[in-house]
Amino acid sequence: MSRRSVDSAAHDKRVSKHRVTDDDLFNYALRVALLAYLIQPKPVGATPAGNGDTKDKDYTSRLSGALSSSILSLGDLFKDVREGPKSVKFPEKLLKVLEQKLQDIAMGKDAAYSDQLVRRTMAVFYGQFTNDSFKRQMKENRKIEELILMFATHATNVLKKEPTLAGDGWKLELNNQISLFVRMLRDCLKNVNHVSPELTARLDMYIAKLAPTPAPAPSDSGYDSSSTSRDSVSSPIGVSGNIMDMPLVKTVAKLFKIPDATVQKEVDQLRRFCTEKAALQDLKTCLKNINAGATFPGRREDFDSDAAWQHWKHLETSQLSQLMLVMVQFNPELAKSTPSEALPSAYNPSQRPTSVYSFNRNDSQHLASRTGSVSSRRSIIGLRTETIGEEGDDEDDNFTFIPPNAKKFYKRLLEACITADLKAMLSDEVQDDDEVSLGILSPPHIELINECAVRWRIGQPYRVASFLDLVKQFYERNDVPLECVPEALQAVTKVTHEITVDKWPVPDVEYLATVYGGLFSIFLASLYHTLDKIPALKRDDIAPYLAVLEVVHKSGLLERFGNDITARFTDVKDKVKQVAAHFYEQKVGELRAQPGVNRALPLLFITDEIEKSAKLLDKRFPEPILGRLDLVSLVVGVLVPHFVADLEAIRKQLFEDSMNGATPDVPIEDVFALYRRTKTILEMHGAFCEGEHIDFDLGSYFEPYVRQWLVNTDNKTAQWVQNAIAADKFQAESSSGHSSSIVDLFDSLRSPITFLQDLEWSDDYQQARFFTNLSKTISKAVEQYCRSVEDLFMTEMFPRPTDFLQPQKSSAWLEKAKQLAAGEKKVEPFNFQPESCVKLNNVEAARKLLDNMYSQIQADKVAEVLEQHGPAVPEKQERQRFLFTVKIAVAEGLVPLDSNPSSKLDTFVTLSDEAGNRLAKTRTIYETLTPRWDETFDLSVDKPLWLMVSIRDRALVGKHDTVGRAYICLDSRRFGDFLNHDLWLDLDTTGRILLRISMEGERDDILFYFGRAFRSLKRAEGDMVRIFIDKMSPFIQQCLSQTTLRTLTSKNGAYSLDYNKALGGVTALYRSALGTPTAEVQIPLPEGEKPRFRPEQMTDMELEQALSPLFDYLDANLQTFNTYLSDDAKGMVMSRVWKEVLAVIEGLLIPPLSDVPSDMKPLSDKEVDIVFKWLKFLLNFFNAEGEGPVPLESLQNQKYRDVVSIRLYYDWHTDLLMEECVRMMQQSFRSSPSVKKRAKSVYAQRNLGTIKDRKREKQQEKEKEITNGETIMRILRMRPGTSDFIAQQLQIMTQMQAEQEARVQQSERRKIQRPKQGQQPPVPPLPSVPES
Repeated sequence: MSRRSVDSAAHDKRVSKHRVTDDDLFNYALRVALLAYLIQPKPVGATPAGNGDTKDKDYTSRLSGALSSSILSLGDLFKDVREGPKSVKFPEKLLKVLEQKLQDIAMGKDAAYSDQLVRRTMAVFYGQFTNDSFKRQMKENRKIEELILMFATHATNVLKKEPTLAGDGWKLELNNQISLFVRMLRDCLKNVNHVSPELTARLDMYIAKLAPTPAPAPSDSGYDSSSTSRDSVSSPIGVSGNIMDMPLVKTVAKLFKIPDATVQKEVDQLRRFCTEKAALQDLKTCLKNINAGATFPGRREDFDSDAAWQHWKHLETSQLSQLMLVMVQFNPELAKSTPSEALPSAYNPSQRPTSVYSFNRNDSQHLASRTGSVSSRRSIIGLRTETIGEEGDDEDDNFTFIPPNAKKFYKRLLEACITADLKAMLSDEVQDDDEVSLGILSPPHIELINECAVRWRIGQPYRVASFLDLVKQFYERNDVPLECVPEALQAVTKVTHEITVDKWPVPDVEYLATVYGGLFSIFLASLYHTLDKIPALKRDDIAPYLAVLEVVHKSGLLERFGNDITARFTDVKDKVKQVAAHFYEQKVGELRAQPGVNRALPLLFITDEIEKSAKLLDKRFPEPILGRLDLVSLVVGVLVPHFVADLEAIRKQLFEDSMNGATPDVPIEDVFALYRRTKTILEMHGAFCEGEHIDFDLGSYFEPYVRQWLVNTDNKTAQWVQNAIAADKFQAESSSGHSSSIVDLFDSLRSPITFLQDLEWSDDYQQARFFTNLSKTISKAVEQYCRSVEDLFMTEMFPRPTDFLQPQKSSAWLEKAKQLAAGEKKVEPFNFQPESCVKLNNVEAARKLLDNMYSQIQADKVAEVLEQHGPAVPEKQERQRFLFTVKIAVAEGLVPLDSNPSSKLDTFVTLSDEAGNRLAKTRTIYETLTPRWDETFDLSVDKPLWLMVSIRDRALVGKHDTVGRAYICLDSRRFGDFLNHDLWLDLDTTGRILLRISMEGERDDILFYFGRAFRSLKRAEGDMVRIFIDKMSPFIQQCLSQTTLRTLTSKNGAYSLDYNKALGGVTALYRSALGTPTAEVQIPLPEGEKPRFRPEQMTDMELEQALSPLFDYLDANLQTFNTYLSDDAKGMVMSRVWKEVLAVIEGLLIPPLSDVPSDMKPLSDKEVDIVFKWLKFLLNFFNAEGEGPVPLESLQNQKYRDVVSIRLYYDWHTDLLMEECVRMMQQSFRSSPSVKKRAKSVYAQRNLGTIKDRKREKQQEKEKEITNGETIMRILRMRPGTSDFIAQQLQIMTQMQAEQEARVQQSERRKIQRPKQGQQPPVPPLPSVPES
């Protein structure tokens, strides 16, 4: 192999600036390797025999020097460091390498450290290394001086105890072992990447201070200085010329595959001019060039800012000065041949060199290996380049060791080392299970590269950039695995942390940006092809690529130098969309290929796939890749629109398939499942794809299905009611006393409410309409339940005869009572069945359950939504419906159908339309010519409706007889004032009937439907309670009758009865009706004892005893009520019983109000006193000293006060009564409100809260009413000659009411004609009047 002559004077001029040959590279690498040996001399391996004097002299010199050094403290050793800048931190990796080294020495595995004393000291220090706190302390500060000091401390403790070291001998050994430890540190650093040049220079300085140098006289370093000069400076004594003693030279020879003989010849030639003096001259030339602004090693033009230039200049000059000091320290003869002005100012031959380190940095991350490393230097080279970061224009400086284009030489050398190490890794010498370094470079090559980088002044930025560039190239050729790229990137990242990019030379930055651009393209392409796995893509599939791309992307160099990465990302996004679309089409095709007619199933299953894919990608890639590539957003942005498009495509067919018969191809349940899944998918799209809108109205798509479901639900409610009642035994199942049917029914009604709420419909208005329709269904079900329960209740209260031949009448009572002595008919008391009480409890429980349902639906909020968001009312409206409330109150003047004047009628009323269809029917009121029904019915009409009001007499068998008929037209124009109208209708025969009619607009409104449901329950409850009272009323009337009163007050013996006999007869009748035993022993009276007659004056006890049958009857029923009725129902029934008692007592005192003269005569004073004493006794009974079923404030109500006031006017003269009546009536008219209130609306009964408010308001109105005028007129009916006065007063009352109603109607018309302001009236206007 030919080599260029080392004697050529024009060597640098002949080297091509753009091409590095292997010969040139070998030559310059060999020069550096030789210099590395020269400046770190080692003793020659063999000493000639017989040279004992020299040996003794050397030993004495070394002993003297070491002894002298050991007397100096370690503080003197580190004096230069304390006086100079901060200490340099060693790489963290050094601790691991050093620990392994100490372990090998302690265990005797390292032959170079076989001395027992050294092994003992190293073993003690190794024990310290195993301490976690020591490791933590060293990792935190990483100061090399502190590590040396810790070793010196442990070594001192060991050596002082050594008996073989007498006197100051331990100091000599301490000096030797510290020197040995520092050299060991220096050797360990060769296996660590990115060691700073300051650290290696400092260790070299410590070695120079501690190690003895052969010299004529001892020096403070322990060496004897002597030199034989050639070219004024020659190598020190002990330097070998054999390449076998030069490890780095052998590394170069092996790298270039040059035989040892050839290399030896080359070295012999190079030693003629490759001297330490030449190396020192290269360093001086670099310093001169920096000050002169020359191209090499760097100048101001290579940096973007003055700050960056000054930073680099300071570090470079410091490093050059440090290298010069180290060389002079090893060979002081260099100082003699070097002008003092050329040496750094810190050098002083008379004293130890001080540290010139000016920067303290952390160790660099290894560049190429997890175990081996490339030494990291702070030198930075910035040449003006033709090829980025490499080519440059050199000055005419003649360097011995620095090639003409140092960067190209360095990169070429680095490439050669990597190639050689890769080849070695693939050789048979390396087993498959052997661990290899991802950094590729071997330790010998790391040491060679380090030395070349230092001597050629290759900056650390270029070193890491070029290494990354080469690794990239090898990776592209598949010569290295992917893992090597992140390793190289770590070195770049470490350097950028130590030296920010803005302080790098511009060519190095551009070079790194170019390398980054190449890496970005390579790994983005790899990522691009890996995306084919979407949506099953895993993080591990792209993690290696992302590790590289993230580092490159975060650096900012791509955008800084104009690399268009946006377009590259657009390509990747398009790729993701294509893969997502292909995935969707493939999945849908597979699902549709499966057998079946259910068109909803494939879409249901694809929603599962979409959600599963989105959640999986979101879990694996929670953040966008590289801050730009949001996989889940891209995938969802493709899958969901595709799904919506497919959903729209089958809209018509899906609806038809879900409606084709009783068992449709697509069950409605699957449609609603599809709705929920679609809603979830759309919400997911909104969450992941912000800003992207899908033109799809979910509500309008699925609204028809909800409408149909509501119709189906409405059709099922009748069956729900029937099933609930059929399964009910009407036995109390809870403390509230209700049975199972009401719970079952409301559970069935609650399920559709829960279903609608679970839909979470997005359109509030549509959802409000759904709940409105459902409330109509609920109202319908409640009304049906009320009718069914009332029918069962009426059957129990009025059992029909099973045999029509049985001469028994279906009446309110069980059968006619036996005749007593007076010959008058007596009624037996009615006993209530537990089932009847349970049915009343059911109705009461239904009100509470309905109120809970009102709250569950949030009916008020639903109504508010309808009012706020409802569509505008069209000009042409459909015919409006109106709800008429017809109350059948009372009839009077009825005439019995037979000729017997004492006959009575058993009457009920029916309402029929023009076609004869029955619309309503009341209960039957037995044996009276003035029946009072007080039953209310709701009739919904959309046009005027004629009603026929028929009063019928119930027959035992056959057709019921008609007592009379009347007709009334329900016309919205007549009742448009929405007030109560009391209408007396004359019958076509004799007599008349009172109807109370009101009207309100029927609206498709949730509050209206709930109001109707509550009204149905309230009326059912009222009707059932009324039946309870009707069953008890006859016995109450019998006990509080005028017959009983006359019996007590009669003074004529002929017409008097035996009181005890009569009382005993009534009591016996009551007991027989109750089924109580009557077989008591009767004690006969003595024959001589006459029967007792009622005395003239009766005591209160006797008067109270006259009511004992009534008290016994009330006690018996109260026991039943306590057992089977709820507390609220019991209180309600007993309150109504009390009202009935008051009505009966009032009927004893005065006749009802009418302009017809009454046959009733006033009671005597005694009779009046007895009646009011009865009232007192009954009040005490119902109160029971505060423990009764009805509280005292309810007992002493307005009716009670009216009855008590009768006594005040009862004995007044007729003229005074008339005057007081006129005054009272005038006062009543003045105190009455100017505007009559509307009839009670359905809206006022929409929940329990409004019902209670209405009841409270009604009670307050009653308390304010002045009724004494009516009471006086009723008293006057029993006075002769007062009929004209009463008729006149009633006529005035009628006129006043008509005037009030006219004023109200006029006010309503003015309101309608005024422009609309404020809130819409609660009821709609009349159809004939246009809406404003």
